[in-house]
Amino acid sequence: MNSSLFSPLASWISSHLVGSPRTGTPAPYVRKPFRLDQPVKSARLTVTALGFYEVELNGQRVGDEILAPGWTDYSKRVMARTHDVTSLLHAGENVFGAILGDGWYCGFLAWRNRQVYGDRPKFLAELVVTLANGSTVTVSTDASWKTTTGPICESDMLMGETYDARLELGAWSQAGYDDRSWLPVVVEAMDPAVEIAERLGPPVRRIGEITAKSMSLRLDWNQARRIFDMGQNFAGRVRIAVTAPRGTLVRLRFSEILEPNGDPYIENLRGARATDYYVCKGEGQEIWEPRFTFHGFRYVEVHGLNDSHKIEVTGVVLHSDTKPTGTFRCSNDLLNQLQHNIVWGQKSNFLEVPTDCPQRDERLGWTGDAQVFVRTAAFNMNVQEFFRKWVRDIRDAQYASGAVPSVIPENKFTGEDDGGPAWSDATIICPWTIYLCYGDKQILADHYESMQRYFDFLGREKCKGLIRCHHEVDKWGGYGDWLALDGSGKVDGGTPKDLIGTAFYAYDAGLMEKIATVLGHKADAAKYAQRRAEIAEVFQRRYLTPDGLIASGTQTAAVLALHFGLVANAEQRKLLAQELARDVEKRGFHLATGFVGTPYLLEVLEENGYLDTAYKLLEQETFPSWLFPVKNGATTIWERWDGWTPEKGPQDKGMNSYNHYAYGAVGAWMYRSVAGLELDPAQPGYQHIIFRPRPGGTITWAEASLETAHGLVSIRWEKSESALKVAVTVPAGTSATLLPPAGYGSAQELKPGRHELTLKA
Repeated sequence: MNSSLFSPLASWISSHLVGSPRTGTPAPYVRKPFRLDQPVKSARLTVTALGFYEVELNGQRVGDEILAPGWTDYSKRVMARTHDVTSLLHAGENVFGAILGDGWYCGFLAWRNRQVYGDRPKFLAELVVTLANGSTVTVSTDASWKTTTGPICESDMLMGETYDARLELGAWSQAGYDDRSWLPVVVEAMDPAVEIAERLGPPVRRIGEITAKSMSLRLDWNQARRIFDMGQNFAGRVRIAVTAPRGTLVRLRFSEILEPNGDPYIENLRGARATDYYVCKGEGQEIWEPRFTFHGFRYVEVHGLNDSHKIEVTGVVLHSDTKPTGTFRCSNDLLNQLQHNIVWGQKSNFLEVPTDCPQRDERLGWTGDAQVFVRTAAFNMNVQEFFRKWVRDIRDAQYASGAVPSVIPENKFTGEDDGGPAWSDATIICPWTIYLCYGDKQILADHYESMQRYFDFLGREKCKGLIRCHHEVDKWGGYGDWLALDGSGKVDGGTPKDLIGTAFYAYDAGLMEKIATVLGHKADAAKYAQRRAEIAEVFQRRYLTPDGLIASGTQTAAVLALHFGLVANAEQRKLLAQELARDVEKRGFHLATGFVGTPYLLEVLEENGYLDTAYKLLEQETFPSWLFPVKNGATTIWERWDGWTPEKGPQDKGMNSYNHYAYGAVGAWMYRSVAGLELDPAQPGYQHIIFRPRPGGTITWAEASLETAHGLVSIRWEKSESALKVAVTVPAGTSATLLPPAGYGSAQELKPGRHELTLKA
């Protein structure tokens, strides 16, 4: 065991129970009585698990974390947490106990079987108590502990939790409890190469509650089926307060949308059962909330009660404890709802790792989704430490070749290969974005060697003649422009994969030049600059015509070439941007981009003189568009533009989430251009602020705020026929520049404080 957090006295322990690849076991309870002969001066508990744990001392729960200790590649690293538990101990008899859950370690993971990392949950803990006389007592997990099972009959994140209240163990973690029927634990060996480190990043907590509204009541075989509406799609679970006779089985089934007849729509859950069960003990009102599961849902179907039984349902919102930092509002209420949906998509999927979706049998840390959304994420919440943890997971997942897999933490999903363009590039893009948003130079330094190995891997194994994903060396080529609606009819879109790959290869080279410069590696910076120039030249020769046309002619192809600066000739840039805007107009001002092109589309249009076109896309209400789901009742971002349509109803049940955040990447443009709140890359972390409002469309006013390390930054503008009124807040210790829209004067330098300006047209 590679750890300085635990002494050699501490051992991994587990239950004797072992499930199978398809079946779980009841949750193990473990306990250890111990005696303290003096009053307690101080006490420190260090604890972790393979799987989940909840710890109790003398009947009191330790900490408020949910799904602890979190998700890592358990074959390389396990996170631990240290708690001050002085107030929970006393002289005399004490009891140390814990409940264990399967979690990511041995529960179902994605669409595969159970036991991806190990066969059963394991527990490791050490309690060090300093007594009033200065002596210390250490209580560690070892062979002296006992184990049994209790009311948690099964617990799985994808399938759900079953709780039989008739099997409750009483005061099992308090002194005086009779544990003679409990069995000795199993002492487990642990690979000494696995590092046990203090937790990095915010833990998952209960962040909020939602009161459910009862929608319908229907008798079904003499039992009432109730549907409850949370009014919001989210990730979490429910707490029920139920009154029913002993032995009554309450089934809770979760879904994102309803069928036309009012039944839960569950086909898009695929193999995830997403169902909890509760068996009543029949002692008046019983209150229950699962411990070791979560679901992605808006609706809850409650089955098993007749119309005389009582039940109340409360939604419990779970996500990583990332502090909200940004706000955006404007005169278009549909865009305000879009911002609401973006934030809730982030809440739902920033749960330990940046997952793709919280409802179906997947919930993986897809690299592509994270890298397209990271800039928007950093506006909405403080995600600095969240991404520091996840970037460390990327380093842990990286293969010896330098390749980075599609999903992080790595869990034997893809085998030893890279995730492809725009996916595995997260290993460079995400650290750079965190540096820009928070001034976090350390994340670049910590990850630099990993980024270098990845970039070298691309050139060595994924390129021919600097063409990344060349068909002669890479038969797959990555995920393409995932879920584009460009007329190709393919799930990965019609933009050539080698074009996408080469564009991102050039982008990576440019970022590596900037990163090397920030870190003071001048020779490296020059090398990466030269490589970028070489890739750009090859890109232009292979994909661009002298007339400004681009291979495939898709919106995404044009967007990548323009956004990544791969069109050297000014006239070509003008012509290509014109073709892009023409394609958008030809489609009735609808987009056709997928995961790869969408994040940059509006920015490219704006930068090339087509701000009006960008606004027509942003405010487009018909399919496909950002506001089409909003108009149709969405409360989060959909995975697909056509996730639901009036003509067809739900899309492909095999891949159709109503709570993905990738297309929510548009939020960054709303903050940066609609409201006008931007950072200065030369002085990252909002040391110097750029205010650059770009009014357009139907919007008459907009505002945004951001809590930075220096304090609150804010902007509000309101447009009249003759003027633009702008009010901004610049925190102490920073400076700012106001860049007015064209026709409203020249740039102004602003000192700290509140400024209210009237810019005449």
